Amino acid sequence: MTLTDADPHILCTDLVRIFSADGIEVQALQGLNLRVDAGEMVAVVGASGSGKSTLLTILSGLDTATAGVARVAGHDLLTMRSRERVAYQRHTVGFVWQQTSRNLLPYLTAAENVALAMNVAGTRRGAAREQRVDELLDLLEVGDRRDRRPGELSGGQQQRVAIAVALANAPLVLLADEPTGELDEETSAAVLEAMRGVNEELGVTTLIVTHDPTVSGHVRRTVQIRDGRTSTEVLRSTRVDEHGAEEHVAEEFAVLDRVGRLQLPHEFVQTLALRDRVRLALEADHVGVWPGHEGADAPPRRDDEASIAPRRGDEASAARATTEEDPR
Repeated sequence: MTLTDADPHILCTDLVRIFSADGIEVQALQGLNLRVDAGEMVAVVGASGSGKSTLLTILSGLDTATAGVARVAGHDLLTMRSRERVAYQRHTVGFVWQQTSRNLLPYLTAAENVALAMNVAGTRRGAAREQRVDELLDLLEVGDRRDRRPGELSGGQQQRVAIAVALANAPLVLLADEPTGELDEETSAAVLEAMRGVNEELGVTTLIVTHDPTVSGHVRRTVQIRDGRTSTEVLRSTRVDEHGAEEHVAEEFAVLDRVGRLQLPHEFVQTLALRDRVRLALEADHVGVWPGHEGADAPPRRDDEASIAPRRGDEASAARATTEEDPR
């Protein structure tokens, strides 16, 4: 295993996962691409059945992809053997489940739950372990609840302790599956801000998988998954306007894969009634897309007189271009 500072902590290329049941094949992931650099905090959002949970189980080492590339912190998840997989789960990744009952043992206190994770990973012992337990619980703002069992904690406090448990083995990557799925809006926001604090304080690469669109407001980058592929990304930044005031900007981008495929936003497809085929035209600084179901004899449409016609050899591909609205 080799990992340099320039290498991404999470890299998925053309990732495919096919499930078979009763002779029927279901493609949960259909060539998904994703890159998360070291120290990033990214939210992956998508509707139920979009493939986001499948992605997370692969990244956590609980499942194996059918084809493609999946690497986390230098580990090749498709060729990983059982011994390396155990070490990977103990030392490289931390995991937070949606259900707190899967994160914490009910008969142990908050401090004991964190200490147990360190004991299993074999990372710290004695006084060093106790000090680290206190540091993590204080970082998550539940240090004053260290001697309470999960049943004596609120839902938000339980998730904070669960994050501390996931960080006990000092992982490079923190994975969270719907960490706010069972919390109210106010508590969810507090937990997400706690995760952002952990990301900034410890520099741990963080990937949150959720169907909750409000999560995206707490991260700089949100990746949308649809039909087993990454479709769009929203990047957030802070800029200073001409008056010297700070403004928060969110820009949405379509994701272009290695062979030039992209998914048009669902509302674009519906508004323009795009189906089957679309017409393309290469303009001076952009590509025009129009409905193509009028027929092959319909004249090409252009934005203006400065439009650039498709290059020789591209006319056929432009006429045959299809939308990604329903790739199946």
